[in-house]
This record gives sequence, C-alpha cells and structure tokens, in this order.
Amino acid sequence: MQEGFNKRPVIGITGNFGDKGCELAHAYYQAVLRAGGVPLVIPPYEASPDEGEDHTPVFADPVQDALARTLDSVDALLLSGGGDINPLILGEEPLPGLHEVCPVRDAQEMWLVRHSYHRQIPMLGICRGMQVISAALGGKNCQDIYSQMKGVTLLKHSQDMRRDAASHTVRVESGSLLHSIVGNGTLAVNSFHHQAVSDPGGLLRAVAHSSDGVIEAIESTEFKPILGVQWHPEAFFSHAGATPMHALFDWLVREASLFREAKEVHAHVITLDSHEDTPMFFPDSQDEVNHMFTTRTNRVLVDLPKMTDGCLDAGIMVAYIPQGERTDEGNSRALALAERKLEQIEALTQACPRFLGLARTPDDIARLKERGMKAIMRGIENGYAIGHDLSLLARFRRMGVVYMTLCHNGDNDICDSARGQAEHGGLSEFGRSVVTRMNELGMMVDLSHAAESSFYDALEVSRVPIVCSHSNSKALCPHPRNLTDDQMRALARHGGVAQVTLYHGFLRQEGEATIMDVLEHLRHMVDVMGPEHVGIGTDFDGDGGVRGLRDASELMGFTRELLRRCYSRQDLQGIWGGNFLRVMRLAQGAATMR
Repeated sequence: MQEGFNKRPVIGITGNFGDKGCELAHAYYQAVLRAGGVPLVIPPYEASPDEGEDHTPVFADPVQDALARTLDSVDALLLSGGGDINPLILGEEPLPGLHEVCPVRDAQEMWLVRHSYHRQIPMLGICRGMQVISAALGGKNCQDIYSQMKGVTLLKHSQDMRRDAASHTVRVESGSLLHSIVGNGTLAVNSFHHQAVSDPGGLLRAVAHSSDGVIEAIESTEFKPILGVQWHPEAFFSHAGATPMHALFDWLVREASLFREAKEVHAHVITLDSHEDTPMFFPDSQDEVNHMFTTRTNRVLVDLPKMTDGCLDAGIMVAYIPQGERTDEGNSRALALAERKLEQIEALTQACPRFLGLARTPDDIARLKERGMKAIMRGIENGYAIGHDLSLLARFRRMGVVYMTLCHNGDNDICDSARGQAEHGGLSEFGRSVVTRMNELGMMVDLSHAAESSFYDALEVSRVPIVCSHSNSKALCPHPRNLTDDQMRALARHGGVAQVTLYHGFLRQEGEATIMDVLEHLRHMVDVMGPEHVGIGTDFDGDGGVRGLRDASELMGFTRELLRRCYSRQDLQGIWGGNFLRVMRLAQGAATMR
C-alpha cells in the first residue's frame, strides 16, 4: 500500500440540535471508532446553505464555505437519526401526525447528501438519515405511517423497549448490497420512527422490508456506496454477538478507506479523458457557452462543476463533424463547423482564466494541474473536416489540435469507415499522405471509427504510434466499431493506445450497459495489450455515459472500482492519462514541420 493510503478514514457524522446546541448520541461515534474510522461531528449550522441552478453551491458566506470544506475533509458521511423532516421540502403540506421539525438541519443535510452524491462520497443513513438520503435524491417519504398507510395492520415502529433490544424483524433482499454486508436474509432490529421512505425514486431502491411492508433499507441503483437503514444499528454495539450491525459500520469504513485512496490517486496523477463531444451542445452565443460550462446543468455531461467533483484534470474536447456530401460545398460547411467549434473551445478557456487553461502539450496539462486548474485540449472527430485539402492539417495544428479521427460513420476521402462501403480498401492514397503529414506536424492519428483495413494501413504508414481515442473490445461486444484482439495486439506492438469508451452500444448488444461492462472491457483490453496501452475516452456528450458513470462527476467512482480490483498505482497512472500522453509526447517529439 502506498504512503498515505494507510491513514484511518475520516467519517463525518451529522449532529442534531439539542438544548445546549449540537447534540450526538455517543453510540454513533463509538461505532465508527470501533470500525476503524475517525469520527468528525458536523454541527447543524444556524444558517442554511443557498443553492443555485440544479443545486450548484453558492459559497457566499462562511457557513456555506465551511460545509464545502467539510466535504473536502471527510471520506464518508454518516447521517444520524433525529426529528421529523419538514414535508415542505418534498412539496407537501404538513399532516396532523407530523412531529417537531428543524428546517435548518433539513436544509443542511439535504445539501450535504446532494453534494456527497456528486462527489461519490460513501454514505450511510440511519433512521432519519435514510429518509434524508431519499428526499435529497428524488425519493418520497411518508410523514406518518399510521395515518397514511391505509388498509395495513402496522407493527409498532416506535418501541418502548430498550434501544439495544430488537422489537421486530426485517426481510433483506437477496443479491442486494445490504445482504452481502449482513450475510442474512432476516434481521432482528430495533425501531424508533413514525416517518418512513415511501418511494426511493430512481437513484435508490428498497432492499429490506418489515412484515407490514414498511421500507426498512435502501441502497443505490447506480453502483454507488450509499446505504440507508431505518433501524439504529449503533445501539446494538453493547451486544458482542450482533455482528450484522457491526458489519454495517465496517462496510462504511472500508468504503471510506477506498474513497480516501482514490482521492490520493487523483491528487498525484494526471487524469485525462481523451474524447468529449461537449462542443456539439455549445450554443452560438459565447456568453451562453461560458455560463453553461461553468454552471452545473443537465445540458451537458462535462462542465466545470462536474470535472471538479470527478477530480478530472483534463479533457480533449473534439469538434465533431458529421459525414456529409463530399463536394466543395459540403467540404466548406465541414471546415467552417470545425473552425467554429475549435474557436469556441479556446474562447471558453479565455473567459475562465482562474479555472481553465488551453493545453497543447502534456507539460501544459501538468503545469495547469499544479496551479489547481483544469486543462482543455482540442481534437477533430472526422477527417472530413479537411475535405481533400492537405494544407488544412497545418492550419488545425497551429490552432492546437492534438489529434484527428480519420473518419466517422461513413467513408471519406481519407479512408474507409467501420460503417462504410469499403470504398478504398483501407487508406486512400490521399489518406496515406494525410497520415504522413500528421506525423510531420506532430498531430496524433486516431483510428476510432475506422475500418479494420484502414487501421492496419495506418499502422503501416505511420512512423509514430497511433491511438484509438474511444474504442472497445469486439470480443466482448461484436460491434463493427470495436477492436479485435488481433488489432489490439498490433496496436500494442507499435506502441499505441486504445481508450475504453462509455458508449452503451459499444459495451454490449443487449440489455443495459453499466459501469460493470466498462470495467470488463477494460480488463479484457489490459489482458490483451497490457496496462500500458489502455486508457479512457468517455465519449461524454456524444451519447457516452452509462449507469454508474453517467457524467464527469462520477469518474471518481471509476477509480474506486479500479482500486477495488487491485489495479496498481502505476497501472492507474497509465490508464488515467499517462499512456495516452506518452503517445502524444512521441507524436509531438517526432514532428519535423510546424
């Protein structure tokens, strides 16, 4: 284990309002200590955090800044029990059965959950804490089960027995995360509530119920380390034999340790996404572009807040050029579109000099990371942008374009596409000149989307390694866009790199693709080529994104899963950008013309 990874993780525990201010039952922090974590109590501040569009934080006062810095300092979040949740949060009016509420605590904990979710911070919610997780992530709660659950004979869910005594049982769903933790299908639990989760929503699912149908546990549907239980497991720690309850806190601390390690990785390695189609969604107005990218919205999968949450250092934004008619008019439109998108990318970085910088070389990315800034590089997807004019390559290289994908979905003047008609039988003569000229200019040759014949021709012609900026394994998903094992071996022999992508159709032919499919493609590509020839090119905003890796904010979860699978620090450094940047250095270093 690397230096710094063996530190005990910090578990932030939300406190309650008491007669003398912040209040927290000792059982919570005792349970964390026993499991190997360091408890950090987060008091309920007297001021509630404000939020902007789509829960974007507004750090306008010390309280808001303190919350953000607290999340920077913790490795997991434990949401403790307490009073009722204000129904106004969920757009409901209060019912007669509602008990005392604390709007300040509600607002703060909702903020903490949402931003912990964006940052991939592990969470365990207990009783009220489970209900807060549900409310914050789009679920619905029942204000009072005894008046709202009609036609059901309810158990006594607010027991008069000791807190460390079980009063009823719950059924745990087989195959759930909770079941894997506690190891039992039935648990004897305590109960101190009259509110409950009624509908966990799409981001969570119910995984345990009491015999009367009340939801007793929830967990993430997005492969995130999020778990909520309606009972109070911390109260059972006086019972030496209550191992399922111990296991819940052991799980939280393990996940916190993994998250801490992932943060260490991201702090010390350069993380690069080699293919982002975000400029496709840039509006004509540059002011609108700048606002869209600096504000967390649902319009794009890559923006500054998401890059920050996902600890992504750099991205290559491409000017995507759809294949059109190969005429003078069509070529002119393609050129104009490419130049417009490349100019917009540069203008974006100039408008945000505190946070963004335009990078042309690997050293530029390293310098920007040292300054705490995000790096943006530029690429072109589809050589159709140059038509049949070789001189345009130098023009694009002067603009800072680091790679060009030779084709897209359709043959062009350069080569045959994987979705084309095999017009040239691989590279055309013009295409061979394009590859040679790109070598001379220090521009990387990208063979994603290319036909197999074009791939091998480019390997033969290029005097420097080539890349596939967003491609997967054909052995696992027989899509014509994917790479065969023989192609991957040939790519590795020539020193190149293939970047696993998140486009669902390239991950599996049937069913829903998830982060688990991404990890499987990565594993296969590593097995075939070695870890020094594999990376990640998400294809975000080009229909890339799967459950568990839906946008740039979730990329920390990718690192967490790689660590869970015991990839080494060296492997992670290469996969997360080092391999791709090595090829970029070779390509730029071999340039003979500028």
